[in-house]
Amino acid sequence: MSTVLHTPPQPPAAPAADDLTALAARHGLSVSGARPSLPEYVRRLWARRHFITAFATAKLTAQYSQAKLGQVWQVMTPLLNAAVYYFIFGVLLGTKHGVPDYIPFLVTGVFIWTFTQSSIMAGTRAISGNLGLVRALHFPRAALPISFCLQQLQQLLFSMGALIVILLCFGVPVGVSWLLALPALFLQFTFNAGVSMIMARMGAKTPDIAQLMPFVLRTWMYVSGVMWSIDKLAENDSLPHAVKIALAANPAAVYIDLMRFALIDSFHASQLPAHVWALAAGWALVAGVGGFIYFWKAEETYGRG
Repeated sequence: MSTVLHTPPQPPAAPAADDLTALAARHGLSVSGARPSLPEYVRRLWARRHFITAFATAKLTAQYSQAKLGQVWQVMTPLLNAAVYYFIFGVLLGTKHGVPDYIPFLVTGVFIWTFTQSSIMAGTRAISGNLGLVRALHFPRAALPISFCLQQLQQLLFSMGALIVILLCFGVPVGVSWLLALPALFLQFTFNAGVSMIMARMGAKTPDIAQLMPFVLRTWMYVSGVMWSIDKLAENDSLPHAVKIALAANPAAVYIDLMRFALIDSFHASQLPAHVWALAAGWALVAGVGGFIYFWKAEETYGRG
């Protein structure tokens, strides 16, 4: 007897990757979650502007919903911080000496710094703290850190009523210069949003950064002239010139001093760093545009893994 060996049929060869790509393109298919071009990304983000504002307002409303005093804590929190800083720095350490209108000076600094601090902290958790939303819905992820910054801006504007009352109670007159607060806040918001997007991308990849940020932000606060005058410190001849320039050019200090210049008549232009508006606009441009592009480049990675 002869044995006949039958060769099993071979499966058809899998199409090459290039063939699959060409086939998908021919039928209008694209990679799921692929990063769009930068102009297209901006267009999609603008189309979601109503979602951004509604999300920010909803988060602000829900923030203190469990507290009995509710939205009052939006004002009480920075005011209590200012009271603590006044006792420690103003009274015990004597930083109020030589600073006219120290309480308006301090409260303005605390309110404006809180805006930057809260925006960056919220931005750090924007992706990692909202993975359910990121994975469930398709939208430009930059909407999240921007909406958190908008939430903090809304909270600051809500608190500005208390700041104005404090200014008036301590004899600070209403002036035309108060209008300068609007462009200063716009530039600060742009800067905050840019840094928040940078931190959102870093926080999405390494969530532990959120635990480190309070220490970084606290150090940044101490060198930003929130509780003391950078102008007075610059009079110290023992301080290196490079350190004086770095302190004056610190973006947080720039926006704080611009608001003090706008709102407090005893805070003069001579106390501002040179070319302060150009410096404020430069920080906003670098952080805003750079942060947006940095965040966009990792768009397709958010919520994966």
